[in-house]
Amino acid sequence: PGQDSEKIVINCGGIRHETYRSTLKTLPGTRLSWLTEPDAFSNFDYDPKSDEFFFDRHPATFAFILNYYRTGKLHCPSDVCGPLFEEELAFWGIDETDVEACCWMNYRQHRDAEEALDSFETPEPDAPEDDPALTGCADGDLKRLCLQEDGRRATRWQVWQPWMWALFEDPYSSKYARYVAFASLFFILLSISTFCLETHEAFNTIYNKTENVTIVYEVVTDGWLTYVEGVCVIWFTIEVMARVVFCPDKAEFFRSALNIIDFVAIVPFYLEVALSGLSSKTAKDILSFLRVVRFVRILRIFKLTRHFVGLRVLGHTLRASTNEFLLLIIFLALGVLIFATMIYYAERIGADPNDPTAAAHTTFKNIPIGFWWAVVTMTTLGYGDMYPETWSGMLVGALCALAGVLTIAMPVPVIVNNFGMYYSLAMAKQKLPKKRNKHIPRAPQPGSPNYCNMMAALANEDCPTIDQVLGDERSPATGGLGSNTSRERYPHDRACFLLSAGEFQRTTDGNVRKGRTGQGTGGTTLTTGSFYLFAWL
Repeated sequence: PGQDSEKIVINCGGIRHETYRSTLKTLPGTRLSWLTEPDAFSNFDYDPKSDEFFFDRHPATFAFILNYYRTGKLHCPSDVCGPLFEEELAFWGIDETDVEACCWMNYRQHRDAEEALDSFETPEPDAPEDDPALTGCADGDLKRLCLQEDGRRATRWQVWQPWMWALFEDPYSSKYARYVAFASLFFILLSISTFCLETHEAFNTIYNKTENVTIVYEVVTDGWLTYVEGVCVIWFTIEVMARVVFCPDKAEFFRSALNIIDFVAIVPFYLEVALSGLSSKTAKDILSFLRVVRFVRILRIFKLTRHFVGLRVLGHTLRASTNEFLLLIIFLALGVLIFATMIYYAERIGADPNDPTAAAHTTFKNIPIGFWWAVVTMTTLGYGDMYPETWSGMLVGALCALAGVLTIAMPVPVIVNNFGMYYSLAMAKQKLPKKRNKHIPRAPQPGSPNYCNMMAALANEDCPTIDQVLGDERSPATGGLGSNTSRERYPHDRACFLLSAGEFQRTTDGNVRKGRTGQGTGGTTLTTGSFYLFAWL
């Protein structure tokens, strides 16, 4: 009987779990440990008929969490997405650093990939955040809704700015954005082709000039290539200026490497046109420098990353595989140093004593020259300009080639796996339809178990009334739920009330366990993520 009184039944998502109170006390300060306190029956959803506590949470992950109390080892289920398990850990007040090493990579890989892929989503500028009428409104649709309900209309700039920004920045936002993307792609390829053709002798004419009885030869590019480049520069200028004007964040715009490349590639053309009529030596020196700087035009190829998801995924893959690349470079550097030294001494075996440099015996005259041979051999390229001629040198060459194959092959699977993971997530985000508010749930009513029991369980106190929660000081959009002030402000029957995420904060770092200092005043808040609750009256 005494042992039965120590048992406690927990119903999580319809699955009943039975354990001892002493088991739940092994992790003090967590949500389950609060069930062992005397006032737990009033603070949590307790059913006296079935003698069990009910939690509407994920039942599959709860088994792993409860097993953590029993064994002291926290494992992550392999069939559950990492962010979902992270939310469950935050709800139960368990620190994610308690996850065992064998499950850590499975727990972290999805979150790391999503953080890296955040840049794939082009943020849409919203209405001004300092508008007091829109306080708490999170997205553009909601802000337009609140503006309409308030009897106001958005300005033309508020309407056109996000559309024009998406037109030049996001090729997948509309059919017109795709047309602009195709035009931009065409001019990029045309500009790069012109840059390459300018170096071909078929498009260059050599003129001789006599200056102070000195014959000077000057290579002049065909005029039609210059005109083509001018048309491309005009398009790029219009595109850059439009993106600058309609960009919602100018500081972030000028910090982008691609935008800097746009400016650097455009400015030399205009300077060259302005200085082309001058004949002074200084102007000619500047023109010569500008012609060298114009190679930056080739960097426009990186602008293709805006139009091809695969190129952006490749960039993320290279950044995510930095450690593997550094390891590869270190291995190659060690191999190059070792085999360059070995081939130098191996090739000097049997050399003529009267030839101290062994110039007539081998091409490996010194170790630095052997660096080139070692790099070419380890990368399995093999130019054939340098090769060993002695049996000892051939043996070193064979070992160098084998070491190169093994060294390069090691990081390749990791890089391929990273690319596959990033590409699959990027394509999923691209094909995922835009989320819309398919239904708007009603606000929780006084005494509702979905609201009161949850708030009481989290705050470890009696259920607060809905009037206290949505009072004048806490409702961001109105003066209070159902109050006369809100009726007067919004004369329509469908007034928009907003309960922001500030009322339902989320704990993701285990603060439930660490921050609870006293009964009824724990630093615990609702772990439902960032969401908005609307009530339509």
